[in-house]
Amino acid sequence: MTESSLNHAETANIDYVKFRHELAEFMRANCPAALRNKVRSNQKIGREDYAEWQKILYQKGWSAPNWPTTEGGTGWDLRQRYLFEEVSAELDCPPLYHHGLGHIGPVIMHFGTPAQKERFLPRILDGSEWWCQGYSEPGAGSDLASLRTSAVLDGDDYVINGQKIWTSHAHEADMMYTLVRTSTEGRKQAGITLLLVPVNSPGIEIKPIRTIDQWHHVNEVFLTDVRVPAFNRISEEGGGWACAKFLLDRERLSPAMVPRLLRQLQQVEELIKSKVQANGSTPSLQSAIARLLHAKASAMGAKEMLLSAITEEMSGTLRSSKSSALKLHCTELSQQISSLAYDLVAPHYSQRLMPHVPAADGSDDLDMERQLLHTYLFYRSRTIAGGTSEVQKNVIARDIFGV
Repeated sequence: MTESSLNHAETANIDYVKFRHELAEFMRANCPAALRNKVRSNQKIGREDYAEWQKILYQKGWSAPNWPTTEGGTGWDLRQRYLFEEVSAELDCPPLYHHGLGHIGPVIMHFGTPAQKERFLPRILDGSEWWCQGYSEPGAGSDLASLRTSAVLDGDDYVINGQKIWTSHAHEADMMYTLVRTSTEGRKQAGITLLLVPVNSPGIEIKPIRTIDQWHHVNEVFLTDVRVPAFNRISEEGGGWACAKFLLDRERLSPAMVPRLLRQLQQVEELIKSKVQANGSTPSLQSAIARLLHAKASAMGAKEMLLSAITEEMSGTLRSSKSSALKLHCTELSQQISSLAYDLVAPHYSQRLMPHVPAADGSDDLDMERQLLHTYLFYRSRTIAGGTSEVQKNVIARDIFGV
């Protein structure tokens, strides 16, 4: 029997209906109500929130749905992984923190040494070590190969100098997986190396960037003579570009993306229904219903594309064009959904955002409609983060047409 037929036989023995029921039963019983309320109302989720839920999942053995059992993961197949994300979104449980579990963890599994896996993976799994991504720089965002932050080997350490920007969660992180330039010879991509940098290292300064949604997501990170052990280099020197491509393909292929979009659509639908009940079926609400139906159809198409892409990723046949197409479609769809929500709630709430004016009684932290405005503003960045829409279109064109 071939490996493919063995996997098919194992999958055939799984009762997915029972599995989904088990997921829902556990999440209802164990995800704290305050945390679910925070997610339901579209509030900003911080490290403490992510960590609280990850600790609960870790104790259950579910903290890494996308990891193999050999590394402490669940070993779930693609349908189980999707069901986990779907049930989690439906019940307003927090998403899993992606930088560790979804990004650098798989990179370390694929490119790291046994000693590196032993050092870093358990701390990602239990949530005791928090990660951020040090990729973008001033002048090197979409054109990542133009990065200039340098790292020079000095004995057993690399000495890093440079600047990173738009670094999400750096102010909350313990470690930063960082692309640096170790050579200026040959192709730009060939001189890039991936280093794992402790954020509390001497010489690191983090400055917040306040974004239009008035939340603190991203930062500037300045590195001045920062010493990092050579042990923290993943793959060989100059092998960082392969690691970055491996990671970006997985960043653009998040199983959580579509279920979260479907949950947002459900919230917007509930909002429209409440307004129809209060005001009748006005022309503006009829237009909103038409936009909602269009978004629903697009979301179902995205779900089919995601399931297909996960299947190909697990079998090693996923092409970059598909993950880029999925990222392109989902980020633009997320903006359509948040724009619809904005049009529904903006007249009443927008004056409290510029500048932010809290409710008189201070009770609006759980006000879903106001938080939808923050979501709308934050989602303006969706078509930039992880590679702009223009970059995704270029990747698709090169992969399909060779141009």
